[in-house]
Amino acid sequence: MYLTSEVKKEIFKQHGGSETNTGSTEGQIALFSHRINHLTGHLKNNRKDFGTQKALLDLVGKRRSLLTYLKNQDIEKYRALIKELDLRK
Repeated sequence: MYLTSEVKKEIFKQHGGSETNTGSTEGQIALFSHRINHLTGHLKNNRKDFGTQKALLDLVGKRRSLLTYLKNQDIEKYRALIKELDLRK
């Protein structure tokens, strides 16, 4: 499995402050980004996997909503997270 509990703990520790702070906006965005990158790689090899394609679009929408929320709450955290996760060109 690509997303083990250790990987999740590391993502939340790095972006959420602590590994038990799973509800933080930054941690959720980082987790969604990790999952999106994995699904994107999967779809490059399996172009006709439409279930995965739907799941990917759902995740992108959820991440977009969380990014909008973070942008409205704290623009500095938003800019730092965008730069750290390399989400914009």
